[in-house]
Amino acid sequence: MVRWRSFYRKLAKNKAALIGAVFIIFFFILAIIGPYITPYDPITPDFSKTFQGPSAEHWFGTDDKGRDILSRILDGTRLSLFIGISATFLGAVTGVILGILSGYYGRWLDSLIMRLCDVLLAFPGILLALAIISILGPSTMNVIIAVAFYAIPSFARIVRGSTLGVKKLEYIDAIKAVGATDFRIIFKHILPNIMSPIIVQTTLYIASAIITSSALSFLGLGTTPPDIEWGRMLSEGRSYIAQAPHITLFPGIAIVMVVIGFNLFGDGLRDALDPRTKN
Repeated sequence: MVRWRSFYRKLAKNKAALIGAVFIIFFFILAIIGPYITPYDPITPDFSKTFQGPSAEHWFGTDDKGRDILSRILDGTRLSLFIGISATFLGAVTGVILGILSGYYGRWLDSLIMRLCDVLLAFPGILLALAIISILGPSTMNVIIAVAFYAIPSFARIVRGSTLGVKKLEYIDAIKAVGATDFRIIFKHILPNIMSPIIVQTTLYIASAIITSSALSFLGLGTTPPDIEWGRMLSEGRSYIAQAPHITLFPGIAIVMVVIGFNLFGDGLRDALDPRTKN
């Protein structure tokens, strides 16, 4: 209880983290209610209203097909966040399992898992994602798999290091001495004690996942129509950036805001969960 009070106190004092939390909460609310409050149909074209700039009728203007950009951003919030969070969750779960196994058992299993992680980390994230998408083909699920794949080695390395530290503690030896199984030791005693770096890495990686998935959609290798995703909106408006910059401006701002929110909040969590920082 004292530890959690200290955590909340540190987090509350971090103004940047609070700003990040406000951004995150704002976009989560939009993801929930966005599709129900869109002022116009975000999918159906209206060619009588193409390339209209921001106005009282269309706050963010319209695109090359006359669709309201605000409506499309609101509708696309859910999918953009879903891809980022789902990819991070999938990568985190896989990476945590591999990292714990590597750190706890060591020996040949440790060497095998770490060498596989080294191979994956040798490729830039976007290039690895592009290679996977090229094999699997563009779709929302394949984007999630591709982005999650690169998250695995990062989580595995962090968890392995934390596991090695906890495994050396005396109480772990005592638990082994009374006959506790490896499963019980790993999931009841080691995993709860290494959650702090996992939580921080998860929060920070969501921002990277959103950027990567948006980049894939921008290149035409992400989500497919009629699904609305911010990166695809950027791609659709790049041909008209000179005559109608608002088509790319507002989806770009949405991406920047949500990424900044997760980064600020993740940095705040890291400081709050670090026992070396002062209360």
